[in-house]
Amino acid sequence: MSALEAFDGIDAVGEIYEMGAAYSADGYARVHGLGAVSLQYGVGTFSAVNAIAGAFVERNPVVVISASPSTKDRLKANSQNVLFHHSTGDFEADRNVLEQVTVACEILSDPHRAPWQIDNALIAALTHRQPIYLEAYQDIWGEAVSRPHGQLTPAPRPSNPQALQELVDATVERLATARQPLVLLGVEVIRYGLQDAVQRLIDSCGLPFSTTLDAKTVLDESQAPFIGTYAGPASRPETSAQVDTCDCILAIGVIFTDDYLDLLNARYGQIVQVNCELARAGDDNYPNVRLPDYVDALLKALKVDTQFPRQGMALAASRPLLGSGAVPCALSYASFFDSLVSFAQEHRLWQSSTLILGESSSLYVASNINGMPRGSFISDAIWGSLGHETGCALGVALGSGRRPVVVAGDGGFMMVSQSLAALARNQVNAVVFVMSNQVYAIEQAFVDPKAFTPGGEFAPFDTLPALDYTALATGYGALGYRVETVDQLEQLLPQLLVVVGRPVLVEVKIAEKDLAEQIKRLATVS
Repeated sequence: MSALEAFDGIDAVGEIYEMGAAYSADGYARVHGLGAVSLQYGVGTFSAVNAIAGAFVERNPVVVISASPSTKDRLKANSQNVLFHHSTGDFEADRNVLEQVTVACEILSDPHRAPWQIDNALIAALTHRQPIYLEAYQDIWGEAVSRPHGQLTPAPRPSNPQALQELVDATVERLATARQPLVLLGVEVIRYGLQDAVQRLIDSCGLPFSTTLDAKTVLDESQAPFIGTYAGPASRPETSAQVDTCDCILAIGVIFTDDYLDLLNARYGQIVQVNCELARAGDDNYPNVRLPDYVDALLKALKVDTQFPRQGMALAASRPLLGSGAVPCALSYASFFDSLVSFAQEHRLWQSSTLILGESSSLYVASNINGMPRGSFISDAIWGSLGHETGCALGVALGSGRRPVVVAGDGGFMMVSQSLAALARNQVNAVVFVMSNQVYAIEQAFVDPKAFTPGGEFAPFDTLPALDYTALATGYGALGYRVETVDQLEQLLPQLLVVVGRPVLVEVKIAEKDLAEQIKRLATVS
């Protein structure tokens, strides 16, 4: 890491463990466009593979940097049958593994070729918005190389003009003739920086729009055409109703996961889907159509077509709160989020903070929140790795300058709790809420939802130990609190706003059998 001292504008940020470092680099890439992580050969790279796989699937360009045994050491390994520390004995093992979750892998063994290899890999990362792997021989690491020249930019990838025009024509015809069309926005709109262009497209077409869960807050949710986040069966009922009754869906930048299988099974032929790998209208495919080109061409077509903007499109009513009913004494998923949302609205929290969710019940509950501003929500809803939300908070904070507000399940938090120490060391004023019910609720719901009924029993592998979270916070250098009632939470929230230079860990104690309505809907249809 001492090499970074020679370069202005690049800082080394220490994490506590390898996967946490990779999660942080992923978080940085989400908000800043490109992240980098330096890892120990073998033990470090293999530990971080889960996080890099998530970045690969969710299109976050992370540069993975490692050093491997020198040329001399490789000769010794062969001639003397020596097994080096951190090595499996196969010096190709790291590359072979990382090749599965990166868009480019380069082994730097020649200082004359290294600049060309590095530049080509970086261009691939920028072009495809996916991770790359750079591994340097130890004896090459400090060698002098030629100076870089110019600016690296994504590789030109022009669309097929005929296919592009045919798809735009097919899209316009479908949107104009459909009785109730809508637009569904996906995460690639964010990754390729298309938010402004897509906002103009929404304004021009006059159609209601929704987003997939991974793309929540791709645009400002307070605008009238927004009908709520579509998270499959976990969606708000009014959002689901509008999606269920539409007869044409324009899916821009969407990566459909199994959360949307019901939609695909019922509506595949009515969907126009364009992302970085696919362009189709129903069953008709259009090769070599690039997402940015498509958005630009469609916007131009809509502006000159007198059928647009469409008038009188029905919109789902927008309710900011989840509707937990009368204010209860004890906390539940619904009452926690209603309290947080009300506080956030009153204090304009999401103007300067980012809500981060991971694979837990809370992710699907939070999908029902409406009215959040653009760029205020992050999740790994596609890859779904437990603990990502806490792990990526450091990178999100450093890359955006915004305060991370993390809502984690207790199971996921236990996997990455040491990330709290990294937040403390870097003086990040993150707030981490841990929904403490001592059970993997989302998994139990899919295994056997009857466990949440009176007399039902949880599977042994879905139960969790009780932790002293306030003591844990103190040990990691954070502030620690525990809340058990709505009143305690509402008294604590204003105190959290004034904390600077230090993370806060809040244990939110909820009942073991509090099954969120959103998870109940998901489990019922699965």
